[in-house]
Amino acid sequence: MKTLLNKIVSLWNIFRLAVGGGEANILEGNINRAIILLAIPMILEMVMESLFAVVDIYFVSSVGVNAIAAVGLTESLMTITYSLGWGLAMGTTALVSRRIGEGDIRGAAISAVQAIYLGIIISAPLMAIGIFYAGDLLAMMGAQKPVVEEGMVYTQLLFASNLIIILLFLINGVFRGAGDAALAMRTLIISNGINIVLDPLLILGVGPFPELGLKGAAIATIIGRSTGVSYQFYHLFKSKGIIKIHREYWKWQIDVVKKLIKLSAEVTAQFIIGSASWIFLMRIISTFGSNALAGYTVTLRVLIFTILPAWGFSNAAATMVGQNLGAKQPDRAEKAVRQTGLFNLIFMGAVMIIYLIFSREIADFFTDDIEVISSAAECLFILSLGYLFYAYGMVLVQAFNGAGDTRTPTYMHFFIFWLIQIPLAYLLAIKFGFNSSGVYWAIVITESIFTIVGYFLFKRGRWKTIKI
Repeated sequence: MKTLLNKIVSLWNIFRLAVGGGEANILEGNINRAIILLAIPMILEMVMESLFAVVDIYFVSSVGVNAIAAVGLTESLMTITYSLGWGLAMGTTALVSRRIGEGDIRGAAISAVQAIYLGIIISAPLMAIGIFYAGDLLAMMGAQKPVVEEGMVYTQLLFASNLIIILLFLINGVFRGAGDAALAMRTLIISNGINIVLDPLLILGVGPFPELGLKGAAIATIIGRSTGVSYQFYHLFKSKGIIKIHREYWKWQIDVVKKLIKLSAEVTAQFIIGSASWIFLMRIISTFGSNALAGYTVTLRVLIFTILPAWGFSNAAATMVGQNLGAKQPDRAEKAVRQTGLFNLIFMGAVMIIYLIFSREIADFFTDDIEVISSAAECLFILSLGYLFYAYGMVLVQAFNGAGDTRTPTYMHFFIFWLIQIPLAYLLAIKFGFNSSGVYWAIVITESIFTIVGYFLFKRGRWKTIKI
């Protein structure tokens, strides 16, 4: 009993240290402790992101099936923005963590500034396209006229906030690369906390707030994310953290920009390839009607609730790999990846069991429409069958990216998702008559292949030799 109590107290102390921004000892000491100290704030960061996704779709579902479908299609279109944001964030994390591992704090701060410049540049055209062609984009995705009419303003507003989204991602990438995961966590707690509070107020019109419906969901998101970015800039300029930006760092430095572009372009390509694949899959599902589309959208939000926290472990692996390679400790980097993968397998395995048993009950929580519930329950059950493969695969991808070996996962994404997943989904859903469930099975099969291929490439060890 005393031993158990001591373990509980020890775990609680580690949790407090992690949330408070305690030193993770990335380059020395117990690897498991370092992973946990990094992973806890990263997991909580992702929990807030996933909690927002679930709360958002819960209140949007009260508006109607067309609103849910509009959100699903818009999210599919916005994956291009998310891909660019995540790609730039991962490239920034890789470069910042490598500089920190080498002891070059100034170089890490300069890399952060150049990343901000790139974020501003790439967001502008996306904002213009979304603002002026929102209706056309929704129609292109197969939305029926009522969905286009109800969702166009929502789509315009989200595309207009492209710069905010990208800055939120990439500056948190700076904090994670520096090992300051707690600061990234606090940013999303503030951002998504505000969003969650405003969602019911603006969507439903609670108290003095106007009932804005789907438009209210977009406004809540913009306000929350803008506040998060303001908080990030405050800490970049005013805090006493590892990364602090001084006036002289704002000079445009083309050599750093080139490194960031090279790293970020390939990571962005990974996400764009994956995102484009999801867009094609969403387009296939839309042929089976709004109910199938709404069910798929609900399921994705539920899956995000657990997949994003799992990405917290994966991001911890990226930071561990980057800093340890910078410190010339490749064996420690490899061990960190294996341990992180094991932690993720345990977490995702437990979630998989819950989803398999309670898929219909979970779907029933979000809507009263019987057809949408049936569609969402089937989708959740099938996709959760691949959870163990998702768990290890995402850790491997982030390990490659954290090492600067962005090319390997890029090729994996292209060959497996475009050349296998999309054709397989089309064949199973359309040609063989499995309808939307054919798409779900294609996802499970190809994600499993992805992880198996990634594992064998990881064992080859080429990622240990990359210089950035």
